[in-house]
Amino acid sequence: MKKYLAEMVGTMVLVLMGCGVAVSLNCSSDCASVENAGTVIGTALAFGLSVVAMAYTIGGISGCHINPAITLGCMLTGRMDAKEGCMYMVFQCIGAFIGSALLFALTSNSVLEGTGANDLQNGVTMLGGLLAEIIFTCVFVLVVLGATAKTNGATNNFAGLAIGLSLVLVHLVCIRYTGTSVNPARSLAPAIFQGGTALANLWIFIVGPFVGAACAAGIWKMIEPAEK
Repeated sequence: MKKYLAEMVGTMVLVLMGCGVAVSLNCSSDCASVENAGTVIGTALAFGLSVVAMAYTIGGISGCHINPAITLGCMLTGRMDAKEGCMYMVFQCIGAFIGSALLFALTSNSVLEGTGANDLQNGVTMLGGLLAEIIFTCVFVLVVLGATAKTNGATNNFAGLAIGLSLVLVHLVCIRYTGTSVNPARSLAPAIFQGGTALANLWIFIVGPFVGAACAAGIWKMIEPAEK
């Protein structure tokens, strides 16, 4: 049970801090332009640093997935069974709702608006958004699988840092397309609180990351070093 609670707390922190910075910096559908580059950089750093912080806080307890896409990747590569994986996902979503509820309470009592929900950015089609989520989730989950693999040398000693920095990189590229999800739990809770087109397009941020995670699992199985 401690593993599940750790995943809940970790996901809560990720959503509260990452989405909280996105709201504070007003990183909306108009933020990903040259003149607003600071909002993109700030939001990307917030999500990446949240992952690094939680990795070194709960990594030894649960592995710090705090993302159903990562959990799916671990399931498909045989690192955990389906029952445990499903419980991880449930508690990740619970944590995301707690984080979003706290952020909603804060913004409702201030001049700020929104909960940092993902949505298609200006000029991006549904197909474009779906492809972005598949591609960048694949890259992100592949980094996670490689950095934490026991067969990949000593890289797992720095897994938390590598994963957090890769999430920063993914956000820097993907924010212009979807606001960057690569995490179904991170998208689900804010969209429900925010409603509107964020809720209507929510399926993109659930299907895309799961497909991307499955692709990453397949790629890792092909390149994974043999057991020593």
